[in-house]
Amino acid sequence: MPYHSPLSTLLSASLVRGRRIGLMGGSFNPPHVGHRHIAEEALKHLRLDEVWWMLARRNPLKPADIYADHARRLAATRALARHPRFRLVDAEWQLGTSYTIDLLKVLAPVLSQGFCAWIMGADSFATLHCWKQWRQVARMIPLAVFDRPGHTLAALTSPAARALWRYRLDAADAPLLVEMDPPAWTFLSIRHNPESSTRLRALAIRADTESAGR
Repeated sequence: MPYHSPLSTLLSASLVRGRRIGLMGGSFNPPHVGHRHIAEEALKHLRLDEVWWMLARRNPLKPADIYADHARRLAATRALARHPRFRLVDAEWQLGTSYTIDLLKVLAPVLSQGFCAWIMGADSFATLHCWKQWRQVARMIPLAVFDRPGHTLAALTSPAARALWRYRLDAADAPLLVEMDPPAWTFLSIRHNPESSTRLRALAIRADTESAGR
């Protein structure tokens, strides 16, 4: 079970003050090179000082039984996120939150000290309208949406894209995003990395099945 730590013990305002921070949320189940690719592209396209890997307790839109335990996901994400401008933040587990909106509300006093954007893949943006209080999420923090293989059309025709269309920032102006008042979002077409957590889980299951059959 998570332990509920006060925000002050997790994040100091000095980590954010005056800095450009991208928050990349995800269950990282497991983390993979596609996640790192988006984080690296975010540094470049948004001109960020840091990317924070925000490890989710779980995705409420997915079955709970697909998740590796928290300690394993934390260790694997920490190993992948080794970079002088990456920071792993385990706030959801330690604060006891499960939804992005609740996490943002708790972090708001710290995040307001800097310039921040939420980093997400096109696959997540395509289902943003299913998130708890998704419109309020969009009003709390700018959204940087990075294209993912096979999800471009779904993202750009999603209910969230339609509802937020007039707040879309041209990709050429993406560096301005973190300094904009939300709602604001941009869609960034980047070199695709085909890796996915779904594929890696399927490979692991197949390996376990073949091993058991020997």
